[in-house]
Amino acid sequence: MELRVLQYFLAVAKEQNISAAAQSLHLTQPTLSRQLRELEEELGKQLMVRGSRKITLTEEGMLLRKRAEEILELVDRTEKEVMRSIDAVSGDIYIGTGETDGVRQIARTANQLQERCPGVRFHIVSGDAVDVCERLDKGLLDFGVLLGDIDKTKYHYMELPMRDVWGVLMRRDSPLAAQDAVSPRDLWDKPLILSRQMDNKSGLYRWLRKEPAELQTVATYNLIYNASLMVDEGMGYAFTLDKLVNTRGSDLCFRPLRPRLELGMYLVWKKSQIFSKAAELFLNGLQEHLAVDQGDGEG
Repeated sequence: MELRVLQYFLAVAKEQNISAAAQSLHLTQPTLSRQLRELEEELGKQLMVRGSRKITLTEEGMLLRKRAEEILELVDRTEKEVMRSIDAVSGDIYIGTGETDGVRQIARTANQLQERCPGVRFHIVSGDAVDVCERLDKGLLDFGVLLGDIDKTKYHYMELPMRDVWGVLMRRDSPLAAQDAVSPRDLWDKPLILSRQMDNKSGLYRWLRKEPAELQTVATYNLIYNASLMVDEGMGYAFTLDKLVNTRGSDLCFRPLRPRLELGMYLVWKKSQIFSKAAELFLNGLQEHLAVDQGDGEG
């Protein structure tokens, strides 16, 4: 399977039309059609349904589209790294992370590295732990920031000193807003808005001392901004981490959990990872900054 043919396939998937794709690729329509037929023959699968006006991908075609995008993205990154000048540190660093205030330390280190090496660019990819680990495993990320338990047998990791505190986002006119903290019993009969990552093994369910079926879950989310809108509209109480929603001057407020529930934070990377010079400098810089911060704290 040639990269060139994957590019042709993606162009057709994007345009949903052979003629339009051929024009964008500066190919003749018969040439492009022949390349696609040969690709289907090579894979032994029908990748698209050719309608009179529109091309529709089959299930196998949609899978190939996703994988082709990942392959070409990785090829592009590899070419840039290989062609980079050895005299000046430059290049791209890709970091996947969930929503956490701990990204501040990552951003601080990134800013300091860019002051020394203006040619280094950072790409922050937001996602939950499943998304981040999937992209790490495929080589599309250099680092991931993961919260809570991690697979220490699968990744190299560095434990970060920052801790995220769980709590509940609610309207200021809600009954629980008068309290300085929220207990499990307070929430047993309340409409809850939960992260999509919560499952039976989640620490939040253990904290609540209830099975999922015993709770009134009205919605799930993967971006806290969307959850904050649901809370603002009166749908319920959203479990979230502290400092993610600026409640100052708004109709919302955040109350921590009692007993307190925290999440540890880790910077992780693949055990087989070969770092670019830029990524290596970033990791060293982060380790140095954290060591200085811990030394200041002890003093």
